[in-house]
Amino acid sequence: MPDASGAFARLFSIIQRLRAPDGCPWDRQQSPRTLRAALLEEAWECISAIDARDDPNMEEELGDLYLLATMMAWMKEEEGAFTVESVLSRIADKLVRRHPHVFGDRRVGSAEQVLIQWDAIKAQEKAEQGGGHSASGGSRPSRGSMPGGGFGPSGVPPHPSSLDGVPSSFPPLERAAKLQKKAAKVGFDWPGPAPVWAKIHEELRELRGAVEAESAESVEDEVGDLLFSVVNLARLLKVDPALALNRTNVKFERRFREVEHRLAQEGTEPKDAGLERMDSLWNQVKSEELPGAGGSESATGSAEAAGAESAPGGPQKASK
Repeated sequence: MPDASGAFARLFSIIQRLRAPDGCPWDRQQSPRTLRAALLEEAWECISAIDARDDPNMEEELGDLYLLATMMAWMKEEEGAFTVESVLSRIADKLVRRHPHVFGDRRVGSAEQVLIQWDAIKAQEKAEQGGGHSASGGSRPSRGSMPGGGFGPSGVPPHPSSLDGVPSSFPPLERAAKLQKKAAKVGFDWPGPAPVWAKIHEELRELRGAVEAESAESVEDEVGDLLFSVVNLARLLKVDPALALNRTNVKFERRFREVEHRLAQEGTEPKDAGLERMDSLWNQVKSEELPGAGGSESATGSAEAAGAESAPGGPQKASK
């Protein structure tokens, strides 16, 4: 029988040894802050393994995530902030508390009802804690969770908001999606995807106007509005925008590398080939990947838009 508890105990003891006074100099120099980038990188590498259905690589990447999470928790235990045990106990308690249909006597009929119940229990926990740091993991507005720094001109924390708990340290794409989900849960949302198409085209027109006016600040503002609207559409279509963009990044890299490879076979450098030739090769590569696919797509990513018009965001399945 697999011994998960024994394996975790071994990992934990190794981490403690690495962080000991006579341990590894590099590991001893690290802190949760220095490991932030590694945490993001390992998470994305794990996602790539999942997308590739590469179980051996996924096994390795999950191990890297276990390492980082456990090491950060041990660092905080060394500081006296909290312990590895308290981290594990807290998430275990939360799972039991938010699954009364499994660990209690409540009944639910569908996965959708489970998510509704999860949000209701989470909201109740926050209310019982009076907006403070709750057992649910939520917290009152802080400088780290508020846009632009967190406090008003008087230095008084702003009024509690439905958007509390979305860290400003989130990457912008993920933060936009999370803010929209939070607003949607209290009813500030689009009725469905259809009007968002119109909003996207409205933002495109406003962006074109800003470009024609040669206003750099307005262009940046309108590009942001356009991206925010696209994130709204993705959310309403039940697509994670960060995962969708990652998928396109992978696709673009794969196809462009093949374009470079074919140019190399011709004895040509990309910078000398010209856009027309590279576009032609791009469409060849695409047609070979997607036999029978209609239309063509420019190597530069250009595409034709369809028209329509716009207002706020739309329900997505709630998430834990």
